[in-house]
Amino acid sequence: MNTLTRSFHLLIPHRLSARLIARLHPLARAMSYESSISRLPSPLKDLVVTSQADVGKTEADKAEVAQWIEKVAEGEVALPDLETQLVPRTYIVSNYLTAADVALYGALHPVFSQLQPAQLYSTPAVTRYFDHIQTRPSFSSVSFDLASAPPIERKVDAPKKKEKAAAVAEQVEPTAVAPVSKENKSPEDKPKEKKEKKKDAAAADNGGKKKEKASTPAGGKTVAEDAGEPVPSMIDMRIGHIVDVKKHPEADSLYIEQIDLGEETGPRTVVSGLVSYIPIEEMRDKYLVCICNLKPANMRGVKSFAMVLAATSKDGKDGGVELIQPPPGCKPGERVYFEGPDYENALPLAQMNPKKKIFETIQPGAETAFLQDLEC
Repeated sequence: MNTLTRSFHLLIPHRLSARLIARLHPLARAMSYESSISRLPSPLKDLVVTSQADVGKTEADKAEVAQWIEKVAEGEVALPDLETQLVPRTYIVSNYLTAADVALYGALHPVFSQLQPAQLYSTPAVTRYFDHIQTRPSFSSVSFDLASAPPIERKVDAPKKKEKAAAVAEQVEPTAVAPVSKENKSPEDKPKEKKEKKKDAAAADNGGKKKEKASTPAGGKTVAEDAGEPVPSMIDMRIGHIVDVKKHPEADSLYIEQIDLGEETGPRTVVSGLVSYIPIEEMRDKYLVCICNLKPANMRGVKSFAMVLAATSKDGKDGGVELIQPPPGCKPGERVYFEGPDYENALPLAQMNPKKKIFETIQPGAETAFLQDLEC
């Protein structure tokens, strides 16, 4: 990788040299894999060829792999655009490692080897992606010192004021209204009036109770607030039990699981890209850990309502991928948390805002602690 570091610099942080970054072209010309590979600089081309990575399992994937390699060859990749595209993805094309990932890794390597922790922290999705790809045995690793990185300043949107009704009232000109006598009221108006009086009385009696109940959650635990820097307690991790699993009819690399999470509504549908790494026989009847407060995502026509946690070997995916299994005796629905009163006594967010990248911020560089400190 030393020759690559000296001869090929594709991605440069926009705040360091914005003029050298080209925007992604939305209508990039389609090329074959061979012709796109031939346009890469020699060290990067050798890296992609010797990696023997998949060039695409379908015609659509092959075309997209060739298109990404062409973008790398022409320098048509920018960090901000790449960050946006990688937020919901594990790989740049489909759900498995391809030659496009190797080409991007080779282009990113000389940049990431020189970035400071604060710069790495500013693009959490790209950092996570690069760290994941570099676990392959033949790749040169870059060590990330994320512990010393400054916390991310996250701006919280100010609460919206209910001024809509007042604004409408100001726009309406006052008009004279004739008084309505009791004799002129229609039979339909009388029941409505009675219902409104009952609602007002009920609100007056129970208003205090509602406020008191909302401010004091069950068990005296503190509800996690979607403000400040991301903390692990914002993530809703629970024990799950796979009660059914099958392959996705429209995607060869995806499983569709029915996972019991101890909810009255029944099992959740979860889609995961583990077909290439874990046989379906090893998925059946498994207990595992799920993230349950991500925004539901549509995966090739099937909506997924959680995310399965899996671990990759230190030797890369060739060394094995396994489900994160809870200790014996855990039951579906039990919460999984990090050790410490700050985490144990806090409730997770109802749903994490994907724009604030809470999980993507916590995940990079925390793999070892993540697996060792979990308790249920």
